Amino acid sequence: MDAFTAGLLQRIKTTEYDLTRARETGDDFLADVEQSELDDLHRLAAEHGVEIGATSV
Repeated sequence: MDAFTAGLLQRIKTTEYDLTRARETGDDFLADVEQSELDDLHRLAAEHGVEIGATSV
């Protein structure tokens, strides 16, 4: 796995965690921000052929 793929997958994992925490704490604004970031990361992964598998929330 190259550095780009590893970094992207790590960012997705971190963002998923942050999204879950925002939802659990009831922070709707932060949840929206994290969801947007996650959507962007998924788009970036798709554009570069990176399989994200079952890491999605």
